[in-house]
Amino acid sequence: MTSILGISAFYHDSAAALIIDGEIVAAAQEERFSRKKHDARYPFNAVNFVLNEGRLKLSEVDYIVFFEKPFLKFERLLETYMAFAPKGFKSFSLSMPIWLREKLFQKKFLFDNLKLHDEKFNDINKIKFSEHHYSHAASAFYPSPFKEAIVLTLDGVGEWATTTVAIGKENKLNMLKEIHFPHSLGLLYSAFTYYTGFKVNSGEYKVMGLAPYGKPKYKDLIIKELMDLKEDGSFKLNMKYFNYATGLTMTNKKFSNLFGQPVRDSKKDLLTDFHMDIASSIQAVTEEVVLRLTKDIAQEYKIKNLCLAGGVALNCVANGKILRKNHFENIWIQPAAGDAGGSLGAALAYWYRELDKPRENLNDKMKGAYLGPRHEASSIEKNLKSLKAVYKEKTSSEISLSIAKELANSKTVGWFQGRMEFGPRALGARSILADPRSEKMQKELNLKIKFRESFRPFAPSVLREDVKEWFEIDYDSPYMLLVSDVKKEKQITMSEKDNKLFGIDKLNIKRSSIPAITHVDYSARIQTVHKETNPKYYDLIKEFKKITNCPVLVNTSFNVRGEPIVCSIEDAFNCFMGTNLDVLVIENFVLFKEDQDKSLLKDYKNKFELD
Repeated sequence: MTSILGISAFYHDSAAALIIDGEIVAAAQEERFSRKKHDARYPFNAVNFVLNEGRLKLSEVDYIVFFEKPFLKFERLLETYMAFAPKGFKSFSLSMPIWLREKLFQKKFLFDNLKLHDEKFNDINKIKFSEHHYSHAASAFYPSPFKEAIVLTLDGVGEWATTTVAIGKENKLNMLKEIHFPHSLGLLYSAFTYYTGFKVNSGEYKVMGLAPYGKPKYKDLIIKELMDLKEDGSFKLNMKYFNYATGLTMTNKKFSNLFGQPVRDSKKDLLTDFHMDIASSIQAVTEEVVLRLTKDIAQEYKIKNLCLAGGVALNCVANGKILRKNHFENIWIQPAAGDAGGSLGAALAYWYRELDKPRENLNDKMKGAYLGPRHEASSIEKNLKSLKAVYKEKTSSEISLSIAKELANSKTVGWFQGRMEFGPRALGARSILADPRSEKMQKELNLKIKFRESFRPFAPSVLREDVKEWFEIDYDSPYMLLVSDVKKEKQITMSEKDNKLFGIDKLNIKRSSIPAITHVDYSARIQTVHKETNPKYYDLIKEFKKITNCPVLVNTSFNVRGEPIVCSIEDAFNCFMGTNLDVLVIENFVLFKEDQDKSLLKDYKNKFELD
C-alpha cells in the first residue's frame, strides 16, 4: 500500500488530499474547519481529517507533496521587482520578511507543522514539491474519464506560468505551452473584480453574476488598450494600467481614467449601470480569450477531449460556451479547480509521474466531489441534544416524501447529507434547497437567508434523465460548472416594456416556469443529479417531481455571505437558527424552525466578514 498526502497552502484556499494506491480517499479545504473563508494557513484540520479518513498516522504516510515550488515563485518575485524597480519598493519591503522567514524555507516550515500531527514523524525527505500548474493539470486529467486529453489551465499565477497547455495520455502528462506572469487572464479578471469593488480571490464569481445585467460596451476598449490578443488566444497585458506586479492594488489611476470612473468603494458606493457594463465587458473578453484558445488547441492537436483546471475554469459561463462550440466531443472540469484542488493534483502527479503507476478503470474518480467528512447517526443525535435542538428521526423514504412536500409548499430547507463536497460549489450534500417555480424565491434566499446582494443568481439541480427537457443541454454536469439556457418552451417572452428595463430592474420579471433559477439572460448554472453518486438527493428530487411535475430544485451552498460552507452539526444548526430557513435535515433527523426554542435564535447577518 502506498499513501500520498497532498497539501496546498499559504496563498489562498489551503487544503489537503489523501490518495492510497492511486484512489482518492479524502480531500477538504481548511476553511470548512477553521470557519475562516479562503483560509490560507497551513491546513492543520484538513490534514487531520484526511489522515483519519485513511486510518493513517502521518509517520505511516509514504510521501507528502506540496502543490508548488517556493524557490521558483521566489525567483519570479525577485525578477519582477528588479524589472520594475524602483517602483514597488513598499510591496517589496512588506513581502520579503515573510518570504525570508517562512515561505522561502518552506520545507522546514512544513516539516515543523507536520510534526504537530505525529511526534513520530521525523523524515523530512518524505516532503516533495510539484509545480503549481502541473498540480492543476494533474488534478484535471488524472481523475477524468479520458485516456487522452488536452489539459488547459488558466489562473492568476503559480510560479511563473499563468496559462498552460498540456497533453495527457495514459499516465503521462506533458506541458507544451505557457504564458508567463505578469500576463494573466485570471489577474485581468481579478483587476476588474477589484475595480468594481469586490474582494480579489473571492469576488470574481460576483462579477460573473453581475455581467448579464449589463452590456459589453467596453469589450473592444479592453482588447485594444489593456491587452494584445492574438487569433490563437495568446495574449500580453499592457502593464502601464496595472499595479499588481509590484504594488499593493490591482489597478492604477491610468486604469480608472481609461474607463472614466474611480475604483468602487463597496462600503459607500452603490452598484450602477456602469459597473454592470464593466462586468459584462470583462466577462465577454474572458470568453473571447478562452474560445480562441480552445479553438486553436483543438485544431492543432486534434484530440477530442478537453480537461480544464485553474481558477478561471470556475467561470461556468465560459465553460458552457466552450461546450456549445463543439471543438471538443467531451469536456471534464475539476470541481475544485482553484488552489484547493492543487493539493489533490500534487498527490496524483507524484503517483503517476514519479512512481510511474498505470491509470486503470477510467471513470470520473472524483466520486461526485463527495470527499469530505461524514457524520454517524449516533454522533448527530448526541450533538443535537447538546445544542438543545428539537428533532424527529425518520426513514430515508419518509424524508424524501415529507421534505419534497415542504419544498413544494415554498419552504426553504437546509440539506446536510453524506460526505461534504470538495470545492466551492454546493452539490447536494451541504446545500440550501428551495422551489424553483417560486417568483419570490431568488430575492428571499438572497436577502433573508444568504444575506447577500439581490442580483446574485441561483443554480438548479436537475435529474440527469430530465435535463434536456428543461435546458438546452444534454450532457453530464455533476459539478455545476456548465451554463446553458432554459428550454425555449419553458421561457416566458419578455414584453416590449420589460425589454426596455436595464440592470437590476430586470430582476423581478418572471422569465420562465422556473424563475428562481433563470438568470436575466435566460441562462442557468446546471447541476445534473445522478443516483450513483448521491442517491438521497436524487430520490428527493424525484419525489418533488411526482408532486409538481418539475424535476428541478434550487441548490445553493449551505452558508451565509462571508461564511464557509457548513461542516459540523453545530455549523449547520447555527446557520439554521441564524437565518430564515424553515427546515433542517441532517441525515435522518428533521428539524422545523417553529419547534425550536426561541432563545436559541441567532443574529447571523453580521457574524462573518463580508467577502
